[in-house]
Amino acid sequence: MTPRLVIVVGARPNFVKVAPVWHAVQRIGGVELELLHTGQHYDEALSDRFLSQLGLPEPDVFLGAGSGTHAEQTAAVLVGVERRLLERPAEAILVAGDVNSTVAAALAAVKLGVRVAHLEAGLRSGDWSMPEEVNRAVCDRISDLLLCPTEGARENLVREGVPDVRIAVVGNTMIDSLRRLLPAALAASPREALGLDAGGYVLVTLHRPSLVDAPERLGATLGVLGEIAATMPVVLPLHPRTRARLAQAGADVPAGVMLLEPLGYGDFIALEAEARLVITDSGGVQEETSALGVPCLTYRTTTERPITIERGTNTLVGLDPDRLRDMALAELGRQVASAAPPQIPLWDGEAGRRTARVLLSTLQPSPVRNLGDGPLAHEEIGSE
Repeated sequence: MTPRLVIVVGARPNFVKVAPVWHAVQRIGGVELELLHTGQHYDEALSDRFLSQLGLPEPDVFLGAGSGTHAEQTAAVLVGVERRLLERPAEAILVAGDVNSTVAAALAAVKLGVRVAHLEAGLRSGDWSMPEEVNRAVCDRISDLLLCPTEGARENLVREGVPDVRIAVVGNTMIDSLRRLLPAALAASPREALGLDAGGYVLVTLHRPSLVDAPERLGATLGVLGEIAATMPVVLPLHPRTRARLAQAGADVPAGVMLLEPLGYGDFIALEAEARLVITDSGGVQEETSALGVPCLTYRTTTERPITIERGTNTLVGLDPDRLRDMALAELGRQVASAAPPQIPLWDGEAGRRTARVLLSTLQPSPVRNLGDGPLAHEEIGSE
């Protein structure tokens, strides 16, 4: 019988991460693929549009989990994934990232004896106040196969006692999607449609509850963006959560700050690539800007992606608005250097292919034991 692999998506970053794996598994063949969309992000701009742009098919299953508390959202996905796996048993599921859908789908599968592979395993911020940190750690603990984007992520897992045999360093599949779709995205030139010059604007994304759910902190941050906008236009695509909090607070948007609706993936990466500076509280944006060579200020106190600081273009700011303003203005005052983007190991556009080859080995009998006695080095999985 043809083995079945269920790939779970739920939030925008999941789509970007799994698309290269989906396409690579399809090319190899021999597997029945199912795309299960939990509906954690159900806004068209954060879901359907991404699926289309990334070449993913319409989901086979849509759970419609929607929003709610962490418990409500996690429970809805847990029940829905369990029901689907009982209706249509599978040999394995692939979950990605660190959202509620990720840990809920993994829990449902492991309790049914279905093998779990976690894409983007091993990331750690050390900040247990972040729900994502809890999700990462729980998912890694119960997964059969841990697919890491960096050697540092593998080292985190080893320190936590995860056997080497369950770990594979495959690289960053998000960068695969970025490299594949960026040329067409730039050709569409959303920057020109907004009347912006290349290298002549600051792109901002803000969505984390620790920031946007605190009215005083959000208001202070808007004020700083207004100060930055006096030097260079600021472009702020609004996450639905951020828009709702701004409306609740009745906040005034400073002059020079351009508010946009949520952007499709292509439009966003094109604006990101041509920005002079990016300010974000997102994890994936830290990675994309490092791959693009665009300066990034991360408006958080911790990051689970330290390689973007060590070898990329990212700087951790903290949550002090004054520090954000000072660092942003200092960066804008520097002369732009024309240097090639930093080269981060295995962020080479081939991570999806490496991931697919390792992942398909889990569909064989006794998958983890058959992976060998030591860690899966990228040399073993990176060539045909």
